[in-house]
Amino acid sequence: MSDNQITLTIDDASPELKQVIEFDEVPEGMHDMLVSIHHASMASVQQAWDQLPKSAQNVVDNFEQFHALVTVGQGFAGVQLLEEFDSMPQTQNLSDEQKEASRASMLNDVLERCVKDMVKQVKKARRDPILKSEFVEVFKR
Repeated sequence: MSDNQITLTIDDASPELKQVIEFDEVPEGMHDMLVSIHHASMASVQQAWDQLPKSAQNVVDNFEQFHALVTVGQGFAGVQLLEEFDSMPQTQNLSDEQKEASRASMLNDVLERCVKDMVKQVKKARRDPILKSEFVEVFKR
């Protein structure tokens, strides 16, 4: 590890991220990874949040709650991709360098789709009381 890399742990997580991790019963082995994702995705998630209509932002109490929800979704989607990566037909004949580049590109795409999906879900929740209550339930502690 180089001197300029930051190691984040669950102790560095926001209270909102900790709430979502607890609510979703995220396995402990994923906690530090989620904190890293949370930190790394801040700018892109903030940009998506800023583009949401106020009525959609009002589904949750604040950006931090939205960001925590996005982060956990990104974590699970990323783990699923990484678990399936080596068995994907399109990766079978790639060199190690090509595999690494492909893995990084696919992971980036998955993480971006998670943000877009959460934006859609929050917008939908404005008119769906059941979905809205599912968002709110996570933070009712």
